[in-house]
Amino acid sequence: MTTMSYLSRPLALAGATTAVALPTEHLLALPEKVLQFGTGVLLRGLPDYFIDKANRQGVFNGRIVVVKSTDGGDINAFDRQDGLYTLCVRGVEGEQTVEENIVCSAISRVLSAKSQWAEVLKFAASPELQVVISNTTEVGIQLTADDIKQNPPQSFPGKLLAVLYARYQAFGGDKSKGLVIVPTELVPENGTKLEGILLELAHRNGLDSEFIDWLETANQCCNSLVDRIVPGRPDSGTLNALHEQLGYEDDLLTISESFRLWAIQGDERVREVLSFSQVDEGVVIQPDINEFRELKLRLLNGTHTLSCGLAFLSGFETVRSAMEDDGMAAFISHLMLDDLLPGIPYPVDAALAKRFGGQVLDRFRNPYIDHRWLAITMNFSTKMQMRNVPTLLHYYEQRGNVPQYFALGFAAYLLFMRGVQQEEDGVWYGHTGSELYPIQDDKAGYFADLWSRLAPEELTRTVLQSHALWGHDLSHLPGFTAQVTTYLQQMLAQGVRATLAKHISSQVPA
Repeated sequence: MTTMSYLSRPLALAGATTAVALPTEHLLALPEKVLQFGTGVLLRGLPDYFIDKANRQGVFNGRIVVVKSTDGGDINAFDRQDGLYTLCVRGVEGEQTVEENIVCSAISRVLSAKSQWAEVLKFAASPELQVVISNTTEVGIQLTADDIKQNPPQSFPGKLLAVLYARYQAFGGDKSKGLVIVPTELVPENGTKLEGILLELAHRNGLDSEFIDWLETANQCCNSLVDRIVPGRPDSGTLNALHEQLGYEDDLLTISESFRLWAIQGDERVREVLSFSQVDEGVVIQPDINEFRELKLRLLNGTHTLSCGLAFLSGFETVRSAMEDDGMAAFISHLMLDDLLPGIPYPVDAALAKRFGGQVLDRFRNPYIDHRWLAITMNFSTKMQMRNVPTLLHYYEQRGNVPQYFALGFAAYLLFMRGVQQEEDGVWYGHTGSELYPIQDDKAGYFADLWSRLAPEELTRTVLQSHALWGHDLSHLPGFTAQVTTYLQQMLAQGVRATLAKHISSQVPA
């Protein structure tokens, strides 16, 4: 077998392959205009994709400096590949198949916060810098006690505040040097929340009032919503086939669906700075983005969260494989359209919502995407609280009865969280059949304790009563505790897949 070279700047400029859209030398020499916190596949598959596309059309003309919180991992691949990576877009739009390979050249360099923090602060003083983007997971935008003089500060908001303070000092408080900051974490009002944390941290760190005024008036923290399924690195067979097609190896190769949306709440100044929005209708900048947020959060993400435990424990590895099963596909469809759609706690146009729901189901069926259910279970409890509890409460306000599909999905969540074994690294593992699986959730220990000493009915009631988990006592919802308990007991006695089949058959009209 012939050994292939890794993707790199010389390889890309040599133009040795026609199977992918390659960058030019001009694109690789554009100034650095963006500071990005995070190297994850969502950022590479959406914001970085938009910036690369705009650069190719001569619109934004700027590259990205990325900050990674730790050494190692993909930072080595970025260094080896000169910041380049291949994005393989696969999907169906209308009746047309979309298949596109792009070498994204938007990333200029990746810096380790741990070992290169001085370089990050140096870039903060660059006159070319205009934009900050972040994706630090849903738990990243939180207020913690942080000293911005640390090297580096511990939290993402602490790091960002240190960057902004360094910029303020470098330009003597020049208000024209403020930045447009666009967090993409799936947190309601993410920009507003981040701004509040920055201001509180500034006060706690004793920073002067002139800086705090500059922080508030010269910078804009924009609420935003991202929507694109980016499962990332494909399985080894698909990856090898793609390497053969492309003619090189790429440790950062990423698969994404064709659907894309980045909704940003902003004014004309934001639109001017984020000029890459001109080149793709998937970037929407407008004063109110709540409708986009609610549809995506409740229908796409909410369906994922309430389906992932049930699907995984039923033996389905990917979303696509679940949609190929009649029973699981029926559950997902009815959950979304019968239980979640009526429960959206925000006024949305009914026709738009149904159309969006149909698009989501089509995206779940995308034959090119292998989105793994186990990956979706990460931070399961946080996602359940943020994405689904408000929907459940509003559903009861509107309907007053038990949402059956929701209850079944919640019962599967409880079963998935049954930790039976803790490893030396502190990770709890559950089991399905003879296989162990990691429970990547900060509440895993709490659930392991409950499962070790409570019967299913008492466990269900205890969890639903927890204000710490949900902010509400969900056990007061009429019939919900009893129905979740019934499904959980059936799963334990008969198996998850048998319980799913029984539920689906009971919902079919006689």
